[in-house]
Amino acid sequence: MSDRLLSLEIPESLSGERIDRALSLLTGRSRSDTSKMVAEGCVLIDGEVVRAGSVRVAPGSRVEVTEVRAAAPVRERHREIASFDVLHADRDLVVVDKPSGVVTHPGTGHPHGTLADALVQRYPEMAEVGETDRPGIVHRLDRGTSGVMVCARSPAAYEGLVEQLARRQVRRIYAALVRGHPPSPTGTIDAPIGRDREHRTLMAVSAEGREARTHYSAVETYVHPCDAALLRCGLETGRTHQIRVHLASIGRPLLGDLTYGVPDPFGIGRPLLHAARLTFRHPASGAEMGFSAPMPKDFAEALARFGSEPSAFPTD
Repeated sequence: MSDRLLSLEIPESLSGERIDRALSLLTGRSRSDTSKMVAEGCVLIDGEVVRAGSVRVAPGSRVEVTEVRAAAPVRERHREIASFDVLHADRDLVVVDKPSGVVTHPGTGHPHGTLADALVQRYPEMAEVGETDRPGIVHRLDRGTSGVMVCARSPAAYEGLVEQLARRQVRRIYAALVRGHPPSPTGTIDAPIGRDREHRTLMAVSAEGREARTHYSAVETYVHPCDAALLRCGLETGRTHQIRVHLASIGRPLLGDLTYGVPDPFGIGRPLLHAARLTFRHPASGAEMGFSAPMPKDFAEALARFGSEPSAFPTD
């Protein structure tokens, strides 16, 4: 029990933090791993075993991890950090512009380099907000989708924002570039969405699924270099892959969506879907807040191929 796998000193920046969270931040291990290590007596502070993850640490304290009960070796902290722009931040929440290609939170095949990881590094208090494996995350965007997201920095803000989403009080507007022209200038796709019976990692319109409604309007239609349309989509519900599945179900799939749609003719390589506008009430003050994420470069380049510009898309 005297063997030490790790010995480190608590820096000033982690003064007053919980031992399980401090150890997670210093080693790169998950909170569930470090909590288990503490509970099993694998962690000592200044030579004394601690068994409660809630114990607070002081700067300069020596933390040691032992080999009690064959605890797994602690690996070096992963250095891959996702980049993102902050549109707004206060003590309760942060609104970000997520780039395409960034995974929102850890999951199968993507344990590191997520938006959640980057948020916790910038705002350490978020590690204790919401679900352990997706700290601060109130709603998500698919990896290939860009745009505006709100994340919680306090437990109260998290609960308030989740409640607004459940009551459908959060307004979400997306720009979608689809193949073909919509059947009418405006419409609502009201079709339940559930797991695809044959491919369980995918979603599909299914009578056994949960209710889902997407409202859309055509902003512009194009015939060159191919039949396509720029749609303004509003979510009434927020099912997994909802816009992608709904648009594919009416024969107007997203350009660039190789899962539910078709390749884009320009080789951009991601679904041309952008979360352009988000409106909600501040969970602390009750004030209505609205944020827009500018059209990213790749989406703007695709529009330019059709002779259109990002300014053509109305966010209000």
